[in-house]
Amino acid sequence: MSESLITQEPPASHGVASHCPYCALQCAMTLTPNSDASEPVTVTGREFPTNRGGLCRKGSSAAKVLGLGDRITQPMIRTAHGLEPTTWDHALTAITEAIRGTQREHGRDAVGIFGAGGLTNEKAYALGKFARAVLRTSRIDYNGRFCMSSAAAAGNRAFGLDRGLPFPLTDLDRAHAVLLIGSNVADTMPPFVQHLASAREHGGLFVIDLRESATADLTRSEERECGIHLAPTPGTDQELLLGLIHVVIAEGLYDAAYVASRTNGFARLKRTAQRYWPEHVQSLTGVPAAKIRAVARGLATAKDRGAFVLTGRGVEQHTNGSDTTSLAINLALLLGLPGREPGGYGTVTGQGNGQGGREHGQKCDQLPGYRSINDPQARAHVASVWGIDEQDIPGPGIDATQLLLSCGTDHGVRTLMIHGSNPVVSAPNATRVTRALADLDFLVVSDFVLSETAQLAHVILPVAQWAEEEGTMTNLEGRVIRRRRALPLPGAARDELAVLAELSTRLGSTMFFGTAEQMFEELTRASAGGRADYSGLSYDLLDQERACYWPYPAGSAGTPRLFRDSFPTADGRATLADVSPRAIAERIFDGAELTLITGRLLGHYQSGAQTRRVPELLASDPDGRVEINPETAHLYGVVEGQLLTLHNERGTVQARARLSRQIRRDTLFMPFHFAGSNSVNRLVSSATDPLSKMPEFKATRVWVSQEEQCVA
Repeated sequence: MSESLITQEPPASHGVASHCPYCALQCAMTLTPNSDASEPVTVTGREFPTNRGGLCRKGSSAAKVLGLGDRITQPMIRTAHGLEPTTWDHALTAITEAIRGTQREHGRDAVGIFGAGGLTNEKAYALGKFARAVLRTSRIDYNGRFCMSSAAAAGNRAFGLDRGLPFPLTDLDRAHAVLLIGSNVADTMPPFVQHLASAREHGGLFVIDLRESATADLTRSEERECGIHLAPTPGTDQELLLGLIHVVIAEGLYDAAYVASRTNGFARLKRTAQRYWPEHVQSLTGVPAAKIRAVARGLATAKDRGAFVLTGRGVEQHTNGSDTTSLAINLALLLGLPGREPGGYGTVTGQGNGQGGREHGQKCDQLPGYRSINDPQARAHVASVWGIDEQDIPGPGIDATQLLLSCGTDHGVRTLMIHGSNPVVSAPNATRVTRALADLDFLVVSDFVLSETAQLAHVILPVAQWAEEEGTMTNLEGRVIRRRRALPLPGAARDELAVLAELSTRLGSTMFFGTAEQMFEELTRASAGGRADYSGLSYDLLDQERACYWPYPAGSAGTPRLFRDSFPTADGRATLADVSPRAIAERIFDGAELTLITGRLLGHYQSGAQTRRVPELLASDPDGRVEINPETAHLYGVVEGQLLTLHNERGTVQARARLSRQIRRDTLFMPFHFAGSNSVNRLVSSATDPLSKMPEFKATRVWVSQEEQCVA
């Protein structure tokens, strides 16, 4: 395990029960206000199934972000002298005039909204409503497109529904085997690791990762082997999964009764898998055939006692990520895992509200309740809740990558509102995105720090942080939880729901935007009957700290475990997707090129706009170093700490070398939390998966050159 959890004393009785502002585990914590302006609440871990009272270093230091010295607490507007403080009236007047002028000159779709997977359910819902019912624009999407879209597309294709974990996380505590594909939970969400103890104890933790990550290290201990680590050649995840599927079918390890009664497509999958016997897959992936057989047999042996297949961004953030995830789901279905207790397939959601953020209307093709915007019945239902004609709801828009790259173009977005996201750092092809944002006629950023994106804005609106707002989040299990206010808003900062309400009024709309609780009540009605049905939920119910898993229709007790008896598809069966290996965007490399992969560090989160401002987190990782194998470093004449330049046709970044045998010789690793010349997403392609529109973050062709002989 990469670090032990930071456990806390029992909380003070007068503290406020809430949850962590970072990842989708949504670890429970108690916030106790104090008089320290630099850390205005004391954070203590609180008992909850995901974290059991422990917090990682990000969660335990979360209060420091609330007292930042560079916190934005007053609106700012761009003048000839740069960004200067202004009044709310002046700022909102400027925004209203920009929206009206843009739509008058260029049409409704020339105004866009870019949301985030860290916003509360209420804010995600309100952004979708504001875009479609007030602005009447189709141009809305969010940064979850860069996170969960491939898993969502694959889940919907196979099961007819997308919920990160369709079972409680604690089901993993009974696992005899867990296959974890492309997810380094030991670094990204340390409290998760305790739920892998049973699989490790039974020698059944199987990890597929290009790196010898902290999670891959969990497959071994000083005493014994706890599992198996597979490190395939970059871009060969599909071949490896087909190799596992081949063994399961060829050796008769699959659940024949389950496959026959609960799935479609077995014959097609069997034909495809026949071509991927282990020795052939070894020649393609570099993974020994014996390991392929051992993992397949280990999962099959454990299927009746508790086996799980889990995916993460490592296999999903590719231009073939949807198909790769579908193959992981195929493996789980062959073993009869979905709907079994304990057992199943799931995806490890990343952002704090990565699940709820994609359910309530801020995706370009969705309406609340995870409804398709093309569905006439869905449109009619949501229109009735909003009190408008269904014809007034725009059709589907464009995905996040296209939306950002369209900014400032003749027929693209001319005025953009960004909420809770920092695409200058987090978006693919970040240099081009930065130029596009700079070309906008008007950019509005709602944030609480001067992020790299906010620095480009014409208007910055100071908004609430997590401990200053009410709302709900939906964690990686599909469990809806309460976020509670522990502090008053500082200075002139406002809650985004109040901002949207006033903008709506100024734009001449009578659309209702109320308090967080009122928005949630409306959300429950808008979601009623949808795949993500929240209609039986209320703040009163959630305040009782009940375990509330969607779908939660009115009159029900929720759904902790999905797929017990059938799947929400037309015939009740799951689909074994017929996919064959398809090359990623930049698959072919020669001896002069290396594959660059991106990922997270233990001490940082997302674009780093928050964590880079916490001294102890920044001290642990002050910059984004490039991880390089010592043998590769020797070939390039690189020493530890040397400044390297990585470049390709899209841009250049600089980073100091960190020599590590954890990385393959043909691969480099860089974290994506840093800005400026250290911003790795400058190199990432804008190419996307045709189904999910996920960019290619995990395989980028780069060249390397040395800048100096310097150790740091």
